[in-house]
Amino acid sequence: MNELIGVLIIVFLVVALARLLMAPLRLAVKLAVNAALGLLALWLVNMLPGISLGLNLLNALIVGLFGLPGLILLILLHWIL
Repeated sequence: MNELIGVLIIVFLVVALARLLMAPLRLAVKLAVNAALGLLALWLVNMLPGISLGLNLLNALIVGLFGLPGLILLILLHWIL
């Protein structure tokens, strides 16, 4: 009986730990996917004549997190600066 209780406690702890770690892992995966999509959007915009934004992680994260407004912000900053 004590062994069964010990196994149940271990299973409970493993499940609880897995649930605690899943939220940050989901956030990291979502951030990585958004950054990759942002990099793709930057690459497509760089194909247009007259626009050359830097293809780097910071710009990709800005476009990935903010979407189209982030892309427009980067284009405006490029033209202003």
